Amino acid sequence: MFTGIIETIGRVSAIQTQGTNKTLWIESAISSELTIDQSVAHNGVCLTVEEISQNAHRITAVAETLKKTNLNHWENDTIINLERCLPMNGRLDGHIVQGHVDAIATCLRIDEKEGSWEYLFRFDAAFATLVIEKGSISLNGISLTLFNVANDTFQVAIIPYTYEHTNLKQLTAGGIVNIEFDMIGKYVNRFLQFK
Repeated sequence: MFTGIIETIGRVSAIQTQGTNKTLWIESAISSELTIDQSVAHNGVCLTVEEISQNAHRITAVAETLKKTNLNHWENDTIINLERCLPMNGRLDGHIVQGHVDAIATCLRIDEKEGSWEYLFRFDAAFATLVIEKGSISLNGISLTLFNVANDTFQVAIIPYTYEHTNLKQLTAGGIVNIEFDMIGKYVNRFLQFK
């Protein structure tokens, strides 16, 4: 389990396609501290560390992950958000994030607000029941609060610290992010479907 509080950013340093899988090497400040078999959120996608070499670690994404996330858009030098899983004695500073990406969203607009930024995103309206005003969402692994929610769009406000310490400052209009909807909302929605 993760919290959506990004620890550091990493850089894609190598990509190899093997059948329907993609293997990637990620360079980061925490790579040398990781262990084999450890779960790490990469842009909100929970992936297993397979190998470590100095300041880099290797992960593999399978076809299902590539289909549901923005990993197919990653290239060498792509900057990604990284978060290690929450220790049992840790603080839940964001919200409960599983690292199981539900969909992608497209950035439509970024407005600078004299010290903060507001991002407008479009997502698949099939997920509209999972998006609520002032609810939580994970975008590229970042725990954020929604506002101006519509049927297929929403906005998030970004403080300077988040802007400087995540890959949101590299995002431009037309860019694609990973979305994980709030887990509690997903369970409630599923329960109501069968009531």
